[in-house]
Amino acid sequence: MAERPRKTPSLSPGTRAAAPNTRRERPPERPGGRPTVVAAPASSTPQAGVRISKLMAERGLCSRRDADGYIARGWVLVDGRRVSELGTRVDPAAVITLDKQGQADQQSRLTILLHKPIGFVSGQPEPGCTPAVTLIQPANQLSTPDTPNFHPACLRGLAPAGRLDIDSTGLLVLTQDGRVARQLIGDDSQIEKEYLVRVDGSLDAKGLALLNHGLSLDDRKLKPARVEWLNDDQLRFVLREGRKRQIRRMCELVGLRVIGLKRVRIGAVRLGDLPLGQWRFLRPNETF
Repeated sequence: MAERPRKTPSLSPGTRAAAPNTRRERPPERPGGRPTVVAAPASSTPQAGVRISKLMAERGLCSRRDADGYIARGWVLVDGRRVSELGTRVDPAAVITLDKQGQADQQSRLTILLHKPIGFVSGQPEPGCTPAVTLIQPANQLSTPDTPNFHPACLRGLAPAGRLDIDSTGLLVLTQDGRVARQLIGDDSQIEKEYLVRVDGSLDAKGLALLNHGLSLDDRKLKPARVEWLNDDQLRFVLREGRKRQIRRMCELVGLRVIGLKRVRIGAVRLGDLPLGQWRFLRPNETF
């Protein structure tokens, strides 16, 4: 005998069957009735590649600060593609160039040579001291018919590329060009700096050998130098680094006291006959 179909339980009049709960929970509302948007969590995976600004600085194209400015202006091309977003990372082997506007901006950057007198600080001003950049004024310019004249824009972004102690004199470079600054004071700089140093005291052959190579400052060995006598009381130093008060401290370690120090050359650029306290522009045919 066939089984009878089961009856579905009947609902009371006016009662509806419960539907499955498929509605999403509504986000909380802001004042005014609009829902609050919750941002998705950021990915913790680091972006691959190297920052463009870092690569540009490492390749000597400009400083990292200048690179950020060029990128923001859209003047940087990576493998022929224009990039304008700061922090963009690219392949370390990418070809990076500046467009015509970026190149023109670089060519307009000035570099100045100053014969710094004693009593001026090369970098940040100290209490009671005057920064050397205050000497960059029209009255102190050594000008010739073929050199540009001073303009207040010459001071914009001008910074010393290296230090020269307050009690030292000689050649000081100030520049608006990050490429020049990196060439002279970058961690991998190999540019020679030449100094004439007048000393008081006695120095034997062993002490002279130590000045050339073998001394340490602040528990770090100094790079090899070239040090030789010029006359009875004057030494010639050629260094490839610039630790704080390096020459004076080197001399102290071998029993000498420095009574006069003058920088006469940086790379291939010489102080020459530039008068004390005066400055001139780096010439187009001059390179460090």
